[in-house]
Parts: sequence; structure tokens; C-alpha cells
Amino acid sequence: MMLRVDPAQDEVDLQNPSRRELMKRGGLVVAFMWMGGASRVWGFAQGTRLDADHPRFEPNAFVRVGSDGSIQLVMPCVEMGQGAYTGQATLLAEELDVGLDQITVEHAPANRKLYANTLLGDQATGGSTTIRFCWTSLRDAGAVARSMLVTAAAQRWKVDPAQCTVARGVVTHAATGRSLHYGELADAAASVAPPAKPPVKDPKDFQLIGKPVRRVDTAGKVDGTLTFGIDIRVPGMKVATVQACPTFGGTLASVDETRAHAVPGVLKVVKLDNAVAVIAEHFWAAKKGMEALVIQWNRGAGADYTTEQLFKDMAEASEHGTPILGREVGQVDKVKGKVISATYQLPLLAHATMEPINTTVHVRPDGCDIWVGTQVPARCADVAARVTGLPPERIQVHNQYLGGGFGRRLFEDSVGQAVGIARQVDYPVKVIWTREEDVTQDRYRPAYYDRISATLDDQGRPQAWTDRTTGASVLATFAPAAMGKNGLDSDLVECAAELPYEVPNLRVDWVRHDMPHGIPIGWWRGVGPTHNVFVVESFVDELAHAAGKDPAAYRHDILGDNPRAKAVLEMAIEKSGWGKGELPARHGRGIALAAPFGSYLCVVTDVEVSPQGEVSLRRAVAVVDCGMVVNPNTVEAQIQGGLVFGWSAALYSGVTLKQGAVEQRNFNDYRVLRINQTPPIEVHLVPSQALPGGIGETGTVMAMPSLTNAIFAATGVRLRTLPIDRTALAKDKEALKAVLSATSPTSPPGSTT
Repeated sequence: MMLRVDPAQDEVDLQNPSRRELMKRGGLVVAFMWMGGASRVWGFAQGTRLDADHPRFEPNAFVRVGSDGSIQLVMPCVEMGQGAYTGQATLLAEELDVGLDQITVEHAPANRKLYANTLLGDQATGGSTTIRFCWTSLRDAGAVARSMLVTAAAQRWKVDPAQCTVARGVVTHAATGRSLHYGELADAAASVAPPAKPPVKDPKDFQLIGKPVRRVDTAGKVDGTLTFGIDIRVPGMKVATVQACPTFGGTLASVDETRAHAVPGVLKVVKLDNAVAVIAEHFWAAKKGMEALVIQWNRGAGADYTTEQLFKDMAEASEHGTPILGREVGQVDKVKGKVISATYQLPLLAHATMEPINTTVHVRPDGCDIWVGTQVPARCADVAARVTGLPPERIQVHNQYLGGGFGRRLFEDSVGQAVGIARQVDYPVKVIWTREEDVTQDRYRPAYYDRISATLDDQGRPQAWTDRTTGASVLATFAPAAMGKNGLDSDLVECAAELPYEVPNLRVDWVRHDMPHGIPIGWWRGVGPTHNVFVVESFVDELAHAAGKDPAAYRHDILGDNPRAKAVLEMAIEKSGWGKGELPARHGRGIALAAPFGSYLCVVTDVEVSPQGEVSLRRAVAVVDCGMVVNPNTVEAQIQGGLVFGWSAALYSGVTLKQGAVEQRNFNDYRVLRINQTPPIEVHLVPSQALPGGIGETGTVMAMPSLTNAIFAATGVRLRTLPIDRTALAKDKEALKAVLSATSPTSPPGSTT
């Protein structure tokens, strides 16, 4: 898979021992206490002189320079595989004038004052906001540090700082041939007054930003020295696994521990309100001990709830509920013409991160230490304080690398559970969820039910557009104070209320339908745009078909004055070969266009659909305008990974409820795309001087509609419900039904016997 930067630029070439054996235990976490006043948003310590056990120069919360020349960068946003640390380090290093090979990166501690993401209103990583948030704050932080170090050198030489230059952390005064490296200046720089407004580089002078640099965490992931949460080992630590009530809102009735205590290595059975944990010397003993328990549950009021009932209730709410207006333009109800309508339905989805949920906790009378990979360190500290009753300053969160987040680790529920277990013993406990627990006790992407319609003029152009979404609000549970004054959760209408197309009359609204019986929900990679873009771009394809027009040409016709959207669309048409040559029977090419998270994307996906309804991905072309690019390698990787994540959901993934419990349990029945099923993916970047947009979730947003539109092109079958129904795509539907009826219940979706 090659990254291509267009136009007129050449292709860029991209460049196992046991990780457990090579792991450096606990060596990556350094507790950081900010010392000094916070005179600006990044917290300057004016004139602070630190003792020999600390770096000599800490101009702000993000940069530390040691007298030995070491440079440490503290990352406000967490690394969960999306390249966040490399992007943040690049922004800092660019303004500090050092190489990425000269620095070490560290996780930020739980501290909202210093590390809150202003776009999210909390110390959190999500919503494709990392680079958008850090573009100014981290560049400013690096520029301040550089200015103070250069000033220190100029003062020593008694010259004008403007006469000094910096390269790889060495300050040079060319006129006299003198030079000093940052380490030699660290002590003096601590006494320099920070500039009121740090000068940052003009983009034409960038040395790192925009270049395809290697990730700062690559080496540690290759040689196994990088520590994820599940790798943590601390002295005296024991291991636990947990099982919660299978029905949401249910509680623990009783548990017979007798057989569990007969398992070698089992130490203790811990009871919580709705769960049981087994603590043992190692994970296998804990797992076998859990299997030996005899548990009785009070299954609660939702014991008979099903997916069928959920969508029945949502359809009823959509028809008769009270809508909350997202956006209204013109007078939709007065427009006359041909009306096209459709209903779309999307399922609950699990996150299924590669690293299952885990937390290591040590609760003591005088404090609590937590080792965890989390997207919300401060919220983890909050929940620990509530559970233990300890004051917040006694809680220490040691954040780790995350083996995937996708929004699941935006929630601190598993940390609260682990603290509740650990507070019942006097030694550290690592709580590890099994994959089955991870799938059946997730915080699920809400299900959605959409009714959408458009009124077309004589040319087939939409003159009126209505879109009603029905579903639950994640924001209402996560941060209720952030809801709109009219009760709107803007995530529910994002990319639906603001279309890239020219539609003179539009009404988009939302009917809130909270999940019953305490079914937990959370944001899922792509959040609102993943759902809304699937509906909008599938429906635009329907409108093109109704108008008798080519889907790509139709989109171009209705874009209006939207140059960035037109640019990605036109390049996608060119690079994909859209409209050139006839495709074989049951082959199709689908297109999707959107502007999620401040970026513009167009994706074209090619598929083949077998007579049995099996879908094979053949090729994908993605064109991206995400503003100024920090690292094109990261953009390519995120588009590729996001597409695979989204295609997996569209083809195979869906959480269903039966008797109040989740039916799916592991990757056999909650599948992801296999490597041999992944097509060649081309990523083309449109050069842009716009401010950076988000990229981490955009591929997922574009995956589903480009795939289902391709399936329609191949089969003539319009899919409005996900995951896809192979029966609907088969040539001989009755024959396929007979095959499916003989398929083993444990066979993964998409397999046949």
C-alpha cells in the first residue's frame, strides 16, 4: 500500500522476540509534579530552579531539558495506536528545533489544569481532536522553550538573540563561531523571563511538520520494551478476572465459592453489587476459579428485553416522539416535487479493542495507585476518589500505552470496578477482563433509526431535505452539562445538519430515545458522523439512481460552492478510474463524500459479490484534504485502519440482545476483517494550507457508505440495515437460506458449511 501525495509529487517509500521477555517493568512512567505558577494556559514556572533529581529547565508543562542534554516531552493526548505521540512530538520538536530522535515522550499525569483538551472540555483524547487541539498549544510551548534557551545563550555571549540560530538543539552564533547545546543552557534558561507571545515558524520553514517521519514508539513496539496496561507488574501484585451480571441492571444474588477455592493459586473471591471477581496468583488460576463458581443472578427488569423490541420502540418513537431541532433552513414543507424517502437502521456496536479491559490498582490507607491505559486520566482519578473515599491528591494515575481505544477507554467504569475489588485486599491487583466479558459488558455504540426524505426538482436536484434520527445520547450520560439549551446532543446530527451539498430547504432533527434497563452506551470510532454519513451518503446514492444519473457526477452537480469538497471528489474520480471501462458482472464501484471532523474525504470502494452473497473487497481509493498535514505516514495509516474498522462493522458486526443479554461473545461471532480480505488501499493527499482537521476517525466514517453503495452497483440491492444481509445479496435466495439453516450456530457470520 503506497502513500501518494498529489499533485505532481512522487510516491513516498514507507519504511519477534517475546515482548513479555523484553518488557521493562514500570520503566516508562515518571510521576510529574508541576512546580511554579501558571501565568499562561500552558503553565510557566518563571525562574524555577529544580534539584539534581529533576530536569534543570521546565519552561511549561510539556517540555523538560536536562543539563545532560536530555529532552523530555510530556504528551497531553494519549497514544492508542493512532500516532498521537508522534504527531504531538513533531509539533513540539519543530518549534524547539530538535530531532525526534533526540527526545523521549511521556504520558501526562491526571491533571485537568495543565492537560485539559479545550475542544473537549476535559483531559480526554477523542473525537479526532488531538492535532486540532495541539496545533497551537504545543507549537507555542516549543517556541517558548526555544526562545528562552536562545536568550540564555545570547545573554552569555552578550549578543542579540536574533543573531543566533538553532539546529538539533545546538544554539550557534555564526559571527563568532560560538555554540552551546541545550543541556549547557538549561540552568541559565530557567531564569529567563518567558516571552509574552512566542514567535512560531512560518509553514515554509517547517523541517519536520509535513514530512513522513518514523513514529517515536515504533522501536519500543518492535523490541517489546513499550509497556501497555496489560503488561504492568508491580511488587506483590496478584491477578483477578471478573464476571458481571449478563443482564444490564441486574445484581448478584449469591455465589458458591467452594469449588473455586479448590483451584490451585486462587486466593480470594470478591463480591460486588453486580459482579464477582476471583483473585489468584496468575490469570489462568483466576479464570479457572471463575469457571468453578456457582453464581445466581437477579436478572432485573430487562431480563426479557430483545433487539427486536429495541427497534420496535425506536420506530414508534421516531413516528410519535417529540423531535429536537438540529438545523432548519428555508421552508421544507412548502416545496413541491418528486419525493424520495427511505428508512435506515444501524445496530448496537462493541469496541472490541485488541487489548481487553485491564486495570492494576493498589489501595492503601494513605493512597491509591492506578496503572491503566485510559483516554480520560482525570476521570479515572475522580472515580477512584469516590470509591475509596480518599482525597483526590492521594490518587495517582499512571497512564500507559493503550492497545486500542476507539472510544471505549473514554469511560472510567472498569477502573471504578477494579478499585472496588482492590480496596478489599491489602496488595496490588491487576484486574483483566476476558474477551467474553469485554464484548458482553461493553459501552455500546447506540443503535439508530433514521427516516430521511428529499423532494427533487425536474433535474433531480434536492430542493428540500428532511432527516430524523432516533437514538440515545452518549453525551447526556458522559457530560450532561454540555447538552444544548434545547436538549440537543450535537453529535446526533453532526454531518447531517451541515451537508457538503447545496440544499436550499433543510430540516434535521433528533428524537431522543434512551437505552432501557441501563444498557450502557459510549462513543465508538467516528461517533455521530459514522452513523450520519452512512445514512446521508447512501441516500444521496438513492437520489442519483432516482434521477437516472451517475453517482459521482450527481454529487458534483449538487455540491454548489464547495471547492475543497469538489477537489477531493474530482481527484477520487481520476485516481479510481471512475467511469472508465466496464466492470464484470456482480462487480461494483461505490463512492462516498463527506467532511467529518474538519477534514474533507472522498472514498471509492470496489467490490465483488458472489452468487451466494459473499462480499469481497477488491480495491479502495481515498482522497483526503485534512488541512496542513503533520505526518503523511500517520494520515495514510489512519485512513487504512479506519476503513478496515468500518468495513468490518458493515460486513460482520452487530450486537444483538436476547433475554436481556448480549448474544455475541468473541471474535468468532463478532468478527473483524481478516488480512487476506483486506484490499489494496490507495491514499492520496490534497495539499492544503488550511488549519489541520481530524483524521483518526474519518476512514471509519467513510467505509460503510462507500461499501454499501458499491454493493448496490454490483447487485442492484440497496442495503439500509447493517450489518449486511447475505441472503438479500444472493442470486438464489432460497438455496442460500437452506445452506444457512445448516450452518453451525458457532460459525462466524459470512462462513458456510
